[in-house]
This record gives sequence, structure tokens and C-alpha cells, in this order.
Amino acid sequence: MLALRKHITFAANSQILENSDLLDFLKQYISERRFSRFREVVAHRTRYLTIVLEDIFQPHNASAVLRTCDCLGIQDIHIIENRNTFSPNPDVALGASKWLTLVHYREKNRDNTRIALQKLKEEGYRLVATSPHHRSSTPESFNLKAGKAALLFGTELTGLSETALSMADEYLHIPMVGFTESFNISVTAAIVLYTLTHRLRNSEIPWQLSPSEELQLLLEWTRTTVRHPEAIERWLREKHADKENNS
Repeated sequence: MLALRKHITFAANSQILENSDLLDFLKQYISERRFSRFREVVAHRTRYLTIVLEDIFQPHNASAVLRTCDCLGIQDIHIIENRNTFSPNPDVALGASKWLTLVHYREKNRDNTRIALQKLKEEGYRLVATSPHHRSSTPESFNLKAGKAALLFGTELTGLSETALSMADEYLHIPMVGFTESFNISVTAAIVLYTLTHRLRNSEIPWQLSPSEELQLLLEWTRTTVRHPEAIERWLREKHADKENNS
């Protein structure tokens, strides 16, 4: 159903311990300064807020949104591709996607919007559609205490689809006083996410990742930095298996 760029699973405590051992081994191949930076960044990551991008097609907009998410600590980005292919411009994204969890919904002849939003509802997210035509909450007044929120952003020309708007639990808009009807998608995302993450971090809401989620991200980021991590992990697992067999 879903094409996952990074897939996170935690089968049991033994798996977490295994990942911890693996991380301890791999991090010796990167500098202490680099790994310290990983720890600093992961402490600010959140899944309390996530974003959904529906049919974004302009590369510079796609890239700018990814860059904003990385800078503001939003870890998960859900990308719906019904009509348009999501193709970030690397010169704008500056490698941001390497540090994010991108979840793609792009099955042919399927309503990927409905699939994505239903999945997020099942995961306990409120669906919050951003639209200048639905006057409801603003980034300053949005109720963060009501629970996790998935913020929906639509395509550049027409905004969110009717499916997305009809499935939304709430709506959010940015007040404007000019003649132009709306902001650019990347500007909208930046304003909304900056305001909400700033408020979130100054609240008493438990927005941080769990220890196991932090561990998994640290492992993934270390893998992206180490050369030939698959070969190293394969050698380590074989060595561990031999040790178990001989004990």
C-alpha cells in the first residue's frame, strides 16, 4: 500500500537492544562531533505534528517545504502523488530529505489521498486542512492541546482536493490583509510550522520522540554517514551469530 523511504518498526525490547548495540558499533566510524550533533538534533525532533503534501509538483516548492521541516524539527512528511510526481530540487533542499522520514502514497488507479488520510486518522492524528477559504483557527489560536495533528497542504494551483477538505477534522488559515488570495505553498508551510512548533516547544505538551524513536533515528542518520554500512552490519551480525553458536 505504501512506499516508505524509511520504515520504522520495534518488534520487542530485544530489537531495541540490538539496534543499540549496532549503533554503538557504527558510531566509531564517524567523528564524536558529528554524533554529538545527531544527539542535539534528535532531541528537537517531533511527531506530534506531521505534514501532508498533496500533489505538489513544483520542485522548488517541494524542496523548500522539506528544508523548513528539517529546520523546525518536523520528522515525518506524508507525500500524496495522485497526479503529480514529487521531485525536490537538491539545490534548494540542501540534503534535508536525508534526515527526514518521507512516506509516499502513489499507487496507480487508487485514491491515494483517502488512503493517506485514513492511515493518519488510524494513527490518532487530527486532520487539519490549511485553506484561505475556510475561516477557522489561525496558527496563533490553533488548539495544540487537543492531540496530534497532521497539517494538510495542497497543490500550488488549486489547493487541497475535495476529498482532503471533506475528510479534514479542522481547518486552519493565515489571516491576510492584501489583495492576493493566498501565500505560496512553501511560504504557507513555513509560517504555519514556525508558529506551531514555537508554541509547542514553549508548552507543557509531551511533543518529544520516545527513547526508542530517538534510537532508531540516530541509527538511520549514522547509516547515512558511514561508508558501506550494509557490509559493516552484515559482518557484525555474522560475528554475533558465530559467537552465539559457539557459546
